[in-house]
Amino acid sequence: MSQNEMLHDEVEDSSAPLIEHLAELRTRLIRAVLAFFVGMVICFTFGGAILDFLLMPIEKTMRSLGNPNPVMQYTAPQEYFFTLIRISMVGGLMLSFPVIGTQLWRFVAPGLYRNEKNAFLPFLIASPALFLLGAAFAHYVVVPLAMAFFLGFADLPSFVAALVVAQGDADVASVKSGIDIVFNGKVNETLDITLKMIVAFGLCFQLPVLLTLMGKAGLATAHGLRSTRKYAVVGILLVAALVTPPDVTTQLILFVVVYGLYEVSIFLVGRVEKKRTEELRAAGILDEDEDLYDDYEDHE
Repeated sequence: MSQNEMLHDEVEDSSAPLIEHLAELRTRLIRAVLAFFVGMVICFTFGGAILDFLLMPIEKTMRSLGNPNPVMQYTAPQEYFFTLIRISMVGGLMLSFPVIGTQLWRFVAPGLYRNEKNAFLPFLIASPALFLLGAAFAHYVVVPLAMAFFLGFADLPSFVAALVVAQGDADVASVKSGIDIVFNGKVNETLDITLKMIVAFGLCFQLPVLLTLMGKAGLATAHGLRSTRKYAVVGILLVAALVTPPDVTTQLILFVVVYGLYEVSIFLVGRVEKKRTEELRAAGILDEDEDLYDDYEDHE
């Protein structure tokens, strides 16, 4: 066999695994996309109920301010339809994430060592759980506070008038001057605030997952995170100012929550470092009086 033929055979042997990986990747992507579209169709089918659920905070706020029949409006023929499409896309992604995560795991897992699989799998489970926790916190706590803050200004006169009428003094309630300022909310604009808050808090709740993964990869240490607290505070304040409505209450809530997650991340990274040091000592790589991160801390 000539040298050219041998080289050709080697190239074919090396390209075969690549082609197999690409074919498997295509299969995984097709399954993930199909799962997303199925979830999207399911959410679109129940789009009205999901929209009512997402608008629940503003509905309760409007009722508490004296509006017995809260009404939202849309001003373009296609607006309501595309609002349902947006809801379906977000909801479809959430519904299909277990399938998408499973396809990702099955594609990546064969190339990982057993200890890498044991390290990666818990984060694949914790990530969606923390996102749902952050989304629920935003929907049930933060969004109602934001709606009460904004609607309280314009609807306070109506609320006072409703209380006066309820006490039977209709004549006093009818004698007034000036112009009534009434909230006529648009569905898509109100939904924008809700979805932004849900996504923002869901992503912020990923902080422990991200920093712990960085700790496992050796890209972050507990000592380094402690020494950069002041920079973290500034960064969290900037994030809170950018992703929340311009009121102090929601910004303060986001800051407190994210900073608390930052402190939790320091604790988790410290646990990772302690476990890795114990494993190296058990393997005889480190002495009992040595610490894997002493050099890094001295450098800091």
